[in-house]
Amino acid sequence: MTDEVNPDGDPADADPADPAPADGTPAGGAPAADAPAHAVPEDDGSADAPAGPAPLGVVRMPTGHAGVDALLERLADADHLPADGHVEVYEDVHRGLRDALTALDAAPAPRPYDNRS
Repeated sequence: MTDEVNPDGDPADADPADPAPADGTPAGGAPAADAPAHAVPEDDGSADAPAGPAPLGVVRMPTGHAGVDALLERLADADHLPADGHVEVYEDVHRGLRDALTALDAAPAPRPYDNRS
């Protein structure tokens, strides 16, 4: 056996009728040194990354009470915050709604001349 090499870089005694397979494996069956073992797409990490804040699209109906409507509109602030920021908005709105309900139960302040004898 000779160690002659053709101008193509193939051994001189290689059978020209036995071409190398299209997958980059030489005719001998061993993978080429520069051929990738498996084509694996690069992972940019976006599949594991959490999605950003997105509006829920909840329609808020006006109540006719300006203070309550303002508090309900405040809920829209949570649409643009990450989940850990929602708690502050919800607690603020809850506190305001509770205060509005408590004010309904409070005795009205006496008006002038209501205490006539």
